[in-house]
Amino acid sequence: MAGEIPDLEALERTGTGKGAARQARRDGMVPGIVFGGDTDPLPINLPFNKLLKMLRAGRFKSTLFNMKVEGHDDVRVICRDVQRHVVKDLPTHVDFMRLKRTTKINLFIGVEVVGEDVSPGLKKGGVLTLIRPEVELVVTAGDIPDHITIDVSEIEIGDAITISSVKLPEGAKPSIDRDFVIANISAPSGLRSAGDDEDGEAEGDAADAPAADQADA
Repeated sequence: MAGEIPDLEALERTGTGKGAARQARRDGMVPGIVFGGDTDPLPINLPFNKLLKMLRAGRFKSTLFNMKVEGHDDVRVICRDVQRHVVKDLPTHVDFMRLKRTTKINLFIGVEVVGEDVSPGLKKGGVLTLIRPEVELVVTAGDIPDHITIDVSEIEIGDAITISSVKLPEGAKPSIDRDFVIANISAPSGLRSAGDDEDGEAEGDAADAPAADQADA
């Protein structure tokens, strides 16, 4: 299970309708609603500045939150919609959905690397590049993994690890159908530069050879 589910604190909104929503915005809040499950929809207000900061951090709509509202039990939610001002592009309303344990959701799961100490490619001076430090997976809300693991213990220089070679947690699958690269081991920059120089010298020798032949003739 995922160990760190961020808290999202909200206030219960006592009024409903456009008037209450406008008042919330005047008070520096963003109105929202929590729906789904076997409970009635709950109108809420979120602090505008905190919400804007989280939105700008990215992946807000693919992050699982533990919503805390005074007087109500904590509940896991995921954002389903953010309405924005047509001119200012600032949030004006947010919809959250309560999650059951069996609900399928898209989340970004961190990638953990093992086997670096014995990797033949790294021992030869190769450079490990983690192209995707996080991978978006379709998971069940009740069984969210902390991370996925990639093993580089047998990876050589020039090899890549793709999602198809990774053992995913039970019930999880990639959100992308194609077989994408997660990490690779490339040659060290010095080795690449030396190879480029040798290629350049070889091309230069080939270019000079006809001129030399003409001079001898």
